[in-house]
Amino acid sequence: MNFFRGVITGQATGPQPTGAETIQKLCDRVASSTLLEDRRDAVRALKSLSKKYRMEVGTQAMDHLINILQTDRSDSEILGYALDTLYNIICNDEEEEQDENAQKQTDDLGAQFTEKFIQDPEHITLLLTLLEEFDFHVRWPGVKLLTALLKNQGVQVQGIVLVSPMGVSRLMDLLADSREVIRNDGLLLLQQLTKGNAAIQKIVAFENAFERLLEIISDEGCSDGGIVVEDCLLLLLNLLKNNSSNQNFFKEGSYIQKMKPWFEVGDDNSGWSAQKVTNLHLMLQLVRVMVSPVNSPGATASCQKSMYQCGLLQQLCTILMATGVPADILTETINTVSEVIRGSQVNQDYFASVNAPSNPPRPAIVVLLMSMVNERQPFVLRCAVLYCFQCFLYRNQKGQGEIVSTLLPSTIDANSISAGQLLCGGLFSVDSLSNWCAAVALAHALQDNLTQKEQLLRVQLATSLGKPPVSLLQQCTNILSQVGRDGSKVQTRVGLLMLLCTWISNCPIAVTHFLHNQDNVPFLTAQISENLGEDERLVQGLCALLLGICIYYNDNSLENYTKEKLKQLIEKRIGKENFVEKLGFITKHELYSRAALKPQPIFPSPEQMLFDHEFTKLVKELEGVITKAVHKSSEEDKKEEEVKKTLEQHDNIVTQYKELIREQDAQIQELKEQVASMTTQTDQMQATISQQLSQIQQHKDQYNILKLKLGKDSQSQPSTQADGSQVNGLQTEELSQLREELEELRKQHTLLQTQVGDKDALIDSLVSAGFRSPVMSCFITSACGNLLQELEALKSQVQSQLADINQLKTERQELLRRAEAADAAPSSDGTSDAIKELESRLSAQMSETERLKESQAGLEQQLASATSTVAILQTEKSKLQSELQESKKEQDDLLMLLADQDQKIHGLKQRLKDLGEPVEDEDDIDAREQTSDEEDEDED
Repeated sequence: MNFFRGVITGQATGPQPTGAETIQKLCDRVASSTLLEDRRDAVRALKSLSKKYRMEVGTQAMDHLINILQTDRSDSEILGYALDTLYNIICNDEEEEQDENAQKQTDDLGAQFTEKFIQDPEHITLLLTLLEEFDFHVRWPGVKLLTALLKNQGVQVQGIVLVSPMGVSRLMDLLADSREVIRNDGLLLLQQLTKGNAAIQKIVAFENAFERLLEIISDEGCSDGGIVVEDCLLLLLNLLKNNSSNQNFFKEGSYIQKMKPWFEVGDDNSGWSAQKVTNLHLMLQLVRVMVSPVNSPGATASCQKSMYQCGLLQQLCTILMATGVPADILTETINTVSEVIRGSQVNQDYFASVNAPSNPPRPAIVVLLMSMVNERQPFVLRCAVLYCFQCFLYRNQKGQGEIVSTLLPSTIDANSISAGQLLCGGLFSVDSLSNWCAAVALAHALQDNLTQKEQLLRVQLATSLGKPPVSLLQQCTNILSQVGRDGSKVQTRVGLLMLLCTWISNCPIAVTHFLHNQDNVPFLTAQISENLGEDERLVQGLCALLLGICIYYNDNSLENYTKEKLKQLIEKRIGKENFVEKLGFITKHELYSRAALKPQPIFPSPEQMLFDHEFTKLVKELEGVITKAVHKSSEEDKKEEEVKKTLEQHDNIVTQYKELIREQDAQIQELKEQVASMTTQTDQMQATISQQLSQIQQHKDQYNILKLKLGKDSQSQPSTQADGSQVNGLQTEELSQLREELEELRKQHTLLQTQVGDKDALIDSLVSAGFRSPVMSCFITSACGNLLQELEALKSQVQSQLADINQLKTERQELLRRAEAADAAPSSDGTSDAIKELESRLSAQMSETERLKESQAGLEQQLASATSTVAILQTEKSKLQSELQESKKEQDDLLMLLADQDQKIHGLKQRLKDLGEPVEDEDDIDAREQTSDEEDEDED
């Protein structure tokens, strides 16, 4: 113990051991001590030596310290010492006064120890487990150690954390820690963790990082907050930049709306601290990340729409027009507004309506253009204004028309400054940068807009007193030829050539106007054919491009400058190969490649500001077709003209269909709105019906309750009155329906009885015709007397059977009559038994009749074998018997129907009886008839 005190206090007696020896003894003590207190003191001593003897402690003690983290998990103090020691040997943060070589050695040392620590991925997993400890002395050094590891070997540590179970989730818990120092260092840790790793970025985002970070920013005071706000914003940038999934999640979570309070800077902008400037700069970058031109068009448009709807664009325009805003914030705000309105018609229209708080009010576009053509303004600010103007006109034909209209003679207002006047002023000023910016801005007003290209040909300029006005196109070529004589102002000439190329491309009328000036073609050929220096080769390439456009879009309306004559002129004066070589130099220029990358004009210095992004697209589109046009013969040109005309016709047809589709889309939209309105009305009606049904059900319930009460009250009254009171409205309806059914069944019963009578008459006639013919009887008697006698016996038996059947029918008719007299009374048991007995007797008689028929058939066969005449007679007899059989079968069917009718009558009477309707039984009917007969006798 005295040894440890001596090491720590530096007051040891005897010869002083070297640092390596001391560290070796401490490591042995850590490895061999059985007492926790001894190991804790040894680790504390290593911590105190770790900064001075970083190499020795890292080399000898790292394994022992890791072992402490694994074995002494129960003691938070020794864990804290071990984590602090590991942090000291891995972290590269040293004093600033170190020279470059010492700093490089320090960085190499930290990388080596980090690589040694992460050789076993379980060490990172162990560290993540320790971060779950709530003890401050364990959690805070653990956060710092993992941050240092990520700084030194970010990709490797990210991979281990990514595959570790719940690794990212454990780190996200740091943001919820109530101790600010741990929360703040947790922000730094997550910044390192999310750098360049899209998978971890997605996991962090879906662990509710956006909600938590926005809460911290709001709690810290938004843009007025401290460095914690800056750390949150940096982490948000890591999560959103180049990560379309997180951007969509951010938008869908309505987090864009929560960004609006960030930009409420107030009217008093005098107190702009450095931290506030930094915070607001990062906030503007976050907005730009969501609407960057490199994002997918659909995602960008959706974010732009949200920013307009929630008022974020309006807030940015307020900052744009405010006074006292620092230059770098103003510049970044202009760039941000540019991308928020780029390609969005609604946002562009709103921006066109913004006015600056001046007297008189001026449009924001005019105020910005005044800054762009003012050479005293900062270069980055002028570039930002140009970008804003380009974004305002991007795919905005309405805005293009408004800009061009300010140059037309009929709309010029001498008392106010317009955008067109500012552009013309900048185009012809002595400042090369103003010339270039104005030319590019005016070119964007003509981009892909044939109408405005033709309108701009009407613009006339008064160059000096006493001279007639010249067109804007002519003035541009005049200035181009003037500044080209001395070989200076390359930036001005490039800007004017880009404007002319954009203007006359795909516009044959503008080409004709350009060629109408006799000096333009000789000037271009002279510029291309001369052997000039390296700086002039770019101008020569642009001149070749302009001349090639005059060939490709030439409608041959000028006899001296047809396509064929211009190609001949190139071949004689320049040479086709030389012309193509000069044309190809444009795309080989370094600044051309840089401008083609991004729409925003970003240049290190004004001298390098030569190419515009949209112009690079035009060059890429025209270079190949111009090369082919120069090498083509006249016959090929004719064929190409025919193809062009055909394509134009097709384009016209397509345009007509597009207009038709637009009209149909408008009609569909109107119909959708009508459907939506009708759906709303239907929902309202359904709600009303549901409410009414609910009320009806309530009334029914109340009615049933009242009915029950009335039923209880009526039990004390006589039975007849009780029966009458139980019949309600619903029972009355059911009784009426039952009576109608009963009446219908009676009618069917009567019809069936009539049919049965008809069939009986038919049977009688057949019997009389078949068996009582005198001729047949005589013939049969003479032919075979014995058989005839047997037939007569059978005939008598059939007659007796028929009589029995008639008797049974009579009895059934009597029963049916009595059932009808009951009118609604259910049949008694006696009646049912009688019907059943009658049916059984009828069945027995029928079976006996069938037996007799079989005997009769046998006799008929014997009679047929006796004589052929008897056979003929028998055939006729069989026919008659067949008809008799069919009639009997029909009679059976009718009887079955009668039985069914009886059953239905019985059921209906039973239902009437169940419903309380008074029904009389057959016994009652008989008693009533007997009573009436006796009364009649008494009267007699």
